[in-house]
Amino acid sequence: MTYEYLLTGLPELKAGSDTPVSMEKLEELLDEQLSQPDKKLLGLLRAPIDEATLEEGLKAKNRFVREWFAFNRDINNVMVAQICRKHGFNAKQQIVGEDEVAEQLRTHSTQKDFGLNELSGDYQAVLALAQIEDLMQREKAIDAIRFEWLQERTEFDFFSPEMVFAYYLEAVMLHRWSLLTVEEGEKVFRALVADLKQGVKLD
Repeated sequence: MTYEYLLTGLPELKAGSDTPVSMEKLEELLDEQLSQPDKKLLGLLRAPIDEATLEEGLKAKNRFVREWFAFNRDINNVMVAQICRKHGFNAKQQIVGEDEVAEQLRTHSTQKDFGLNELSGDYQAVLALAQIEDLMQREKAIDAIRFEWLQERTEFDFFSPEMVFAYYLEAVMLHRWSLLTVEEGEKVFRALVADLKQGVKLD
């Protein structure tokens, strides 16, 4: 199924700008016009990512959905590995999954780049972003990588369900940053570090 009418009626989204459409209106449009199978996939993309959601996403029949969940898992694993290294935590217990990125992070923890240069993918960019001290700037930079990934993956998916999914995910990021203050951004990262401290044994 294609969504030419839906997508041509939506305003263009640009990285770093405010969302030109309200999330309430966008979600209303999607609920009205998506097919039931596509609604189910969008529901998965909208759900908070936990262990169960991640597993479901990685097993989804839709390739775009699988790759989106894998991409975010890899980014989060790289960031967690860097945070653990910085604070002297044992990263092995915090890395999620058994894919090659996760294994590389676990088995090459003493290498500066975790040996990620041996793998295909722009992991060096994520490693560089992890060094940014300003927490808001860092998270926005990571979202910029996500935004670019979405644009690249749907460049030739004209009016496809995947293009709709990407549009929604891009809108969520832009909307989130239009509301988030510096203090709230710092709170998010402080909470992440606090979570790592709980249940993580120091080396």
